[in-house]
Amino acid sequence: MTRSTPNQYPVHLTAEQRERFEDICGNGHAPAKKIQHARLLLLSDHDREGGAWSRTRIAEALGLHPNTVDKIRKRFVLDGEAPALERKVRSEPPRTPILDGHAEAHLIALCCGPAPEGHAVWTLQLLAAEMVGRRIVTRISAATVGRALKKT
Repeated sequence: MTRSTPNQYPVHLTAEQRERFEDICGNGHAPAKKIQHARLLLLSDHDREGGAWSRTRIAEALGLHPNTVDKIRKRFVLDGEAPALERKVRSEPPRTPILDGHAEAHLIALCCGPAPEGHAVWTLQLLAAEMVGRRIVTRISAATVGRALKKT
């Protein structure tokens, strides 16, 4: 069994915070992670009946790693309630978009122009092939072209 380290960031909830966290845990409408973090903070509260639980006891009860318990407690004490409950927002998307504003402008201009010889209208496959042929993008799928056109 892992040895519990001393609680470096003790959690002291106000009555309002405790009520909000209990509401989050009880209503079932919040995201699962938010509910889990609210439970964690309720169990970590030094002012609750029975005192605060240890990090290992909380981790076992909620199915978390003890380091996660420490991280959430630290975030609550240093940054406040919202960062401890909400997921961290990414600064960038996991993948860079294939079509930026410049490429989208080319795509729209291409759609507005005449269809290629032998075709009555532009298809998504033809548009994707033409974008690659004109070296606007290195590769693109017809589905990506469709999503870009659907936005506009």
